[in-house]
Amino acid sequence: MSIAENLKNIKATLPAHVTLVAVSKTKPNSAIQEAYDAGQRIFGENKIQEMAQKWEVLPKDIQWHMIGHVQRNKVKYMAEFVQLIHGVDSLRLLKEIDKQAKKYNRIIDCLLQMHIAEEDTKFGLDENELHQLLTSDAFTELKNVKIVGLMGMATFTDDQNQIKREFAQLKTIYDALKEKISDVKILSMGMSGDYKIAIEEGSTMVRIGSSIFGKRTLH
Repeated sequence: MSIAENLKNIKATLPAHVTLVAVSKTKPNSAIQEAYDAGQRIFGENKIQEMAQKWEVLPKDIQWHMIGHVQRNKVKYMAEFVQLIHGVDSLRLLKEIDKQAKKYNRIIDCLLQMHIAEEDTKFGLDENELHQLLTSDAFTELKNVKIVGLMGMATFTDDQNQIKREFAQLKTIYDALKEKISDVKILSMGMSGDYKIAIEEGSTMVRIGSSIFGKRTLH
């Protein structure tokens, strides 16, 4: 199957209100170009410098999403062009994004990452930390970032009920946040293995890589 055919097949399974982020991390520019030629415009990367290199050479109407864990000292490399940052899990990171966005006179859209998995390895805020962040004076002073939604990753498990439960929990938090912040419209949850469950539980954005580009190629 070609990348174009894979894309077509996946898009056929997505409801109209769900946005597809094609996860292009570790993939060569040629593979991204192939997906682009098949109509895909939103790509997700998990290493900032790799994303910046791709941004330099690939078509300028691509929307680049940073979907990996963000190191504060690397924000400056993507502030000029990044469309959406999925994994914001602290006020310190948000402040850095705000500072770097200001240099380019931009407002950068961000998703706050919630910790919903039972694994300790996943990053993210709990509900208490989310509340503290959003009600802090420091947050209200940030003018160059906009919180547009939430992101979360379910536990890596074959237990579909557990995955369902974790996504449902995130949806509940998202619905409550939507009541408070009018810009909130994105719930990013679901990857190649669990995106169908995520959509059933209310996801509006899924991150799919291997089902489009084939298995991961290692550097």
